[in-house]
Amino acid sequence: MYAALGVVGFIAFMAFGIAQLAAGFAGIEHGIGSVWAWVALFVALAFRFTLPITIGAFFGAMNVWGWHWTLAALFAAPGLLLIIPGVLASIFSLVKR
Repeated sequence: MYAALGVVGFIAFMAFGIAQLAAGFAGIEHGIGSVWAWVALFVALAFRFTLPITIGAFFGAMNVWGWHWTLAALFAAPGLLLIIPGVLASIFSLVKR
């Protein structure tokens, strides 16, 4: 049971990562050309430096796929779902003192 859940989670995680790479490639290709898109893809895979692909994924989802900017931001950087409440909680705890 748990093994099957792990396999499904792994497949879903890989599919999301491939979708981010595709959106990043499309966004960079749309914005500054296919040569830079290939360079960003190589840098992301070879050196694990994913910032260009993350930025490209935002613009790819927004400009190429036509998503609203908030959904594109959550797609490109899903950690924002955890960071935003943490920052708000920190702000409110400082104001409360």
